[in-house]
Amino acid sequence: MVRGMATTIEHGVKAEPPQFAEHDKLGPLGGKQSVLDNELELRRAMVSEFASAAEAARGAAGAADRGLSSAVHDYRKALRRARAVLAMVAHALPKSERRAVRRALREARRALGPSRDHSVAPDTLSRLGLGESDRATADAVITSAAEATPPLAEVKQLLAEGAARTAAQVEALEAALPASIAWEVVSRGVRDVYDDARRARKSAKRSKRAFHTWRRRSKELTYQLRVLAGYAGPSVSQLQREIEGATDPQGPGVDLIMVRDFVRTYSQGAPGDAIDSLLGSIDGELDLLAKDARKVAKPAFRRKPRRFERRLTKAVRRDLAPPAPDDDHHVA
Repeated sequence: MVRGMATTIEHGVKAEPPQFAEHDKLGPLGGKQSVLDNELELRRAMVSEFASAAEAARGAAGAADRGLSSAVHDYRKALRRARAVLAMVAHALPKSERRAVRRALREARRALGPSRDHSVAPDTLSRLGLGESDRATADAVITSAAEATPPLAEVKQLLAEGAARTAAQVEALEAALPASIAWEVVSRGVRDVYDDARRARKSAKRSKRAFHTWRRRSKELTYQLRVLAGYAGPSVSQLQREIEGATDPQGPGVDLIMVRDFVRTYSQGAPGDAIDSLLGSIDGELDLLAKDARKVAKPAFRRKPRRFERRLTKAVRRDLAPPAPDDDHHVA
């Protein structure tokens, strides 16, 4: 849905009501006029999408008392959405402003990393099929980690501070952007993220860090295509589903990468050979998951970046094209 220009309020960001009805995203029925064809509207839409992500972060922070784990998850997800939108307009921004907003989002997200780890890692370790010895070591790590769980008040404060900092980036982004944004700027931003994801997928064959990078860029690419599909239609939605299908198998592997670091961090007191054995079991499972994920995703990332960008642009044009005349209405 196309949203209006965001406005900053005291405790966050609130988007104004949509400028178009849900059924009229593409402009006049049968016409080609669209947000994606209008450089002024495209700028407004991108700012609004960024503001929507900031508002989602603020909402997640406010929901901490109803469920801390889900609040942290939703908050981090919202910041990933904001980064995805930022990448879409990156080439319209001065380099210093682009880096400043990206850094603010990154720091706000990373601050909640330990809380996320404590929420996810114990459950992931508990579900692993481990031998008796490795299971005992895993239980010892979980017990040790529980003593270092961040206090609720501290996590809530980090959520609130991060949400406020993210909200401030809406004004920074809007002030730094030019008066209009061309489609080529947005398509190039999407192409860059696809390129980063594609290269990380290749490197992930030998690097766990690259696998994690592949996951992050793939999720951002999915968010970008979902935004564009909302302003275009089924052809872009199909492309979005292809990328999303390729990212689904990455999740368990990324959880295991995080668990590896979790085990190393909270292995105090455990024998070194026991930790090595547990890490070996985790790595064995991770290698299988990573190999399968790369194989599943190969078709989605086979195109070179410029070809992917051209495919995206063609999909947008197809969605925005006037409907073909009904042959039944033609007079012979």
